[in-house]
Amino acid sequence: MRIGLTYDLRSDYLREGYSLEETAEFDKEDTIEGLEAAIRANGHKPERIGHARALIGRLAKGERWDMVFNIAEGLRGIAREAQVPAILDVYGIPCVFSDAAVLTLCLHKGYTKAVLREAGVATAPFKVIERASDIASVDLPYPLFVKPVAEGTGKGVSPKSIVRTKAELKPAVLGLLQKFKQPVLVEPYLSGREFTVGVLGHGETTRTVGAMEVHLLKDAEQGLYSYSNKENFEGRVEYALATDALAKEAERVAREAWIALGCRDGGRIDLRAGSDGKVYFLEVNPLAGINPTISDLVILWKMKGRTYNDLIGQILKEAIGRMEKAPPKTAKRAAAAGPRPRARTKRTVVSRRKAVGRGHLRAGAKR
Repeated sequence: MRIGLTYDLRSDYLREGYSLEETAEFDKEDTIEGLEAAIRANGHKPERIGHARALIGRLAKGERWDMVFNIAEGLRGIAREAQVPAILDVYGIPCVFSDAAVLTLCLHKGYTKAVLREAGVATAPFKVIERASDIASVDLPYPLFVKPVAEGTGKGVSPKSIVRTKAELKPAVLGLLQKFKQPVLVEPYLSGREFTVGVLGHGETTRTVGAMEVHLLKDAEQGLYSYSNKENFEGRVEYALATDALAKEAERVAREAWIALGCRDGGRIDLRAGSDGKVYFLEVNPLAGINPTISDLVILWKMKGRTYNDLIGQILKEAIGRMEKAPPKTAKRAAAAGPRPRARTKRTVVSRRKAVGRGHLRAGAKR
């Protein structure tokens, strides 16, 4: 199977003048190389495409793929993660991971929590603040936790995110509104153990990979899995496979949330326990980091004694299974999708893998 790869390469955007924080969710070269190798090891032919603009250009020239393995995060807007799947829908090309509707929903933490609250999944009460005048409507118990409504990799999460008094709330929220130009999520601060749960499948095939607990070391910013802790995790964060009753409860809540949101193929869900000892949903990562060495889902998978190639193989199996069950294209639909690309007479694959230590990888790698 010919599988295209869509992604946002961090170095491309840094060359355009974007900052390290603005590009924190984007991937590095070793992620793309590792993914190519894993797809090839599973018997398929990977082909790099790049970001959404590159995809549009290739499609306009008549190029097509049997499937696209999409990890593109997008750059602008609440629907930025949905851009590539939406474009592929226009051409009838299936893609790995969740569809455009789910990715749009899940990037907005307020919308996500509202859906899960309605579905009866355990998530803390919350308020979404869109403007300064909304702050007065917050009637949640202190301490509170504030963060941008549509960022990942811990962007906007710092020690200032823990708000202990009413006097601290306004400056904390206004600072985030001004910096990120998007609404702010406010919810009670959960002070208990923190887990990330790996998930595979969709609907009734959904199963959890396991629960990994996040332990903050003495040099970390305490009390929260912040942007700084994630960016500089070595020496600050320790991960451990968790199998006790609370971890199993985290897996149960994660599976319920994954199904309720309509996520598919693979990803992660972050959860945390409150002072009441119960586990609550924090956020979902339907486009989880997939770096072969340092991404949380991969670390968890390897803790279970499995290989990176096997993880990619399991994700591909889920996506291909969905594609095979989808209704076949009619002749009219196939014609609308455009011409197939001309056969290539020569294909050269150049490997540029370098031996890079974890210290060089850590900054900016998508978790």
